[in-house]
Amino acid sequence: MEHTPLESLETAEAADGVRLALMAGTDSMNVQHFEIEPGAVVEEHSHPHEQTGFIYEGELVFMTDGEEIVCTPGDAYAIPGDQPHAAENRGKDTVRGVDIFSPPRENPSWQE
Repeated sequence: MEHTPLESLETAEAADGVRLALMAGTDSMNVQHFEIEPGAVVEEHSHPHEQTGFIYEGELVFMTDGEEIVCTPGDAYAIPGDQPHAAENRGKDTVRGVDIFSPPRENPSWQE
């Protein structure tokens, strides 16, 4: 069994104001913690991984298929593999949550 306390995670800055940290994983999935600062944007991207997640602080706006979906604390979401999506923190509080990816995904960088 793998056990990882939140306070022991090493974070990577994937984009300005977007920090990610791999928490735990297996051969078929992994869990990633994220923090998105006010005003930060995750540019549109896609990946082959199925992605599910949960917001526990702040408000995050997802953009996909020409639609905006607002997720607030307590909301979960699912994004099929290869579906283009973006996200933006338009609020005044940092967004915190977790994502689960299958198959496992490394910390990406959208700054390239």
